[in-house]
Amino acid sequence: MSSPLPLAEPLGSGAGSLEDVNAGRLHYDKYCKLCHAAEGKGYAADNANALSNAEFLSTADDGFLYVAIDRGRPGTPMAAYGRPRGGPLAPKTIEQIIAYLRSLQTKPSVDVDSRRVAGDPVAGKSVYDESCASCHGQKGEGTTAISLNHPVFLGTASDGYLRYAIEHGRSGTAMPPFAGDLTPSQIDDVTRYLRSFARSQDALSGDAVAVGEVPPTFERIVINPEGPAPEFPPLRDGRYLAAETINDALLAGKRMVLLDARPTSDWLLSHIPGAIPVPYYAPDKIVDALPRDGTWIIAYCGCPHAASGRVMDTLRDRGFKNTAVLDEGVFHWMAKDYPLTFGAER
Repeated sequence: MSSPLPLAEPLGSGAGSLEDVNAGRLHYDKYCKLCHAAEGKGYAADNANALSNAEFLSTADDGFLYVAIDRGRPGTPMAAYGRPRGGPLAPKTIEQIIAYLRSLQTKPSVDVDSRRVAGDPVAGKSVYDESCASCHGQKGEGTTAISLNHPVFLGTASDGYLRYAIEHGRSGTAMPPFAGDLTPSQIDDVTRYLRSFARSQDALSGDAVAVGEVPPTFERIVINPEGPAPEFPPLRDGRYLAAETINDALLAGKRMVLLDARPTSDWLLSHIPGAIPVPYYAPDKIVDALPRDGTWIIAYCGCPHAASGRVMDTLRDRGFKNTAVLDEGVFHWMAKDYPLTFGAER
């Protein structure tokens, strides 16, 4: 049996002042609750993990949490929220969110980072394929569970952190503890195998976008302004349009408006041509600028429905009728090789 890991800081240490915790709760509700649910319970959107999970908070130190919020997981639904990367949050705001998350911690912090793991990654692949791939994907890309191959994650998660998660699981979630099912050496092996997923560390070595949050500009709102209105089929569940249908309409020169509901940092990296950045946490900024002549307005995000659904519901509450959500989300759009614009160009 493996020896117990030492405690790090006492429970509640570094949780911040009551003022910071209360401010962090407000920021969390505005920016994080949509996907990670109230009080960090998780999974309000696909694969948005439980941030208040006891095992997670006891092993994720403040630096790990800060990088996760600041730099996000580009290429996944978790955007970069730090202002230097085009997100909305100043460093102090991120620190307040972390203070709020610490207030939810129920177990003492554990020193996982000092743990050194020596295993056999070749043997670990067999263990991973049998026990982990069905949820985390054959290459750690994530299917029904979070991705494990992202460079920001692998660049901040220590071997001890990874091993502890495998051994102890995440109580109250679909991630079981593997202690007992796997031997200590097998857990070591699969921990080392996870390191083979490491990709480019560019996301850690520099800022993908170092311009601050870019405010939406509305000089060109309508795509194909002289084109005819599209004749869309009935919306699925009264809300959703297929990506193929939308792409066909764009290629045919149909008139519409596209709203990118993700944080602006994601829009800056890539977006559907002509889309306007309208983050889900500030949808009211666009309302007065939108046409009220029946032009179709379609929102999209990566969730694939949480952020875009909030923007669409805001518009419907304001009286806009022809509104829809891109059903499969922007990552499906990318996978289909439909048109994309990279950078701030619209």
